[in-house]
Amino acid sequence: MKRFLAGRFLQSIVSVFFLVTVVFFLMRLTGDPAARMIPVEATMEVQENIRRRFGLDKPLIEQFWLFFREMFKGDLGQSLYFQRDVTDLLGRRILPSLQLAVASMAFAFAVSLPLGVYAAVHRGGMLDFGARSFAILGGALPSFLSGLVFIKVFAVQLGWFPVGGRNEPLSIVLPAVTLGWFVSAAIMRLTRSSMLEVLDTDYVKLARIKGVREWVVIWRHALKNALLPVVTYSAVIFASVIGGALVTEYVFAWPGLASLLVHAVQSRDFPLIQGAVILIGVFFIVANFLADLAYAWLDPRIRYSR
Repeated sequence: MKRFLAGRFLQSIVSVFFLVTVVFFLMRLTGDPAARMIPVEATMEVQENIRRRFGLDKPLIEQFWLFFREMFKGDLGQSLYFQRDVTDLLGRRILPSLQLAVASMAFAFAVSLPLGVYAAVHRGGMLDFGARSFAILGGALPSFLSGLVFIKVFAVQLGWFPVGGRNEPLSIVLPAVTLGWFVSAAIMRLTRSSMLEVLDTDYVKLARIKGVREWVVIWRHALKNALLPVVTYSAVIFASVIGGALVTEYVFAWPGLASLLVHAVQSRDFPLIQGAVILIGVFFIVANFLADLAYAWLDPRIRYSR
């Protein structure tokens, strides 16, 4: 087990290095960063000062080394638009994004796993039809539409939750349900199909022949193996939710990372774009590392065969 964990951890470190390298050089392949930072009417003296300030007057390899070194010190540069440290800006936005991602995934799992399991067990029945309809509706409805409906009904008419913002503990409920419903649709379909496949295996049939209680067969034996593809998908979708919840954040005025990234792109804030993309990529890597750990816990054969 220790060897398995050490190998996965080393792979994650190498992935972070390649992520930083690719982001750094791809950002420069899109054009000269100084050209996007410097106003058109700026004088040559102003242009040279900006280049020296951000180290853009140095060779590209030296720029990369300086950026890499400062990044591990926690310094991602200074935002051009906000005139503040990028690390500080990202630090203020990442907590709301994490809160929204965790809350939406918790809602998605609480809804989709039981529905997926029961839909597979009662295949072809009314519950199966209702669960699939729920999944289709959640995947088909745009997040902005379902979010506006939730605001109209539960915030304006009933007054149960705040309309938007992040000033109250209940403020997270509506955006989490809006985002979680969309996520739960895919998780429910994947859980159902995976459970159908596992329920048809020989070891499940043998357990039933031996007289093992049905709930034990379903929830203790079948579900554990059916969760393997669900874990992989959930790890990726969790990282995607952190960086891609733009519509939900906009509808509910949620101060997350996605809205900050879009604002950085609109204002051509090169250091902020670079830092935000790297941070989102790191979340993808961490999520996949945690998925590997969950794999090893769900299926011991994985950790002993690698």
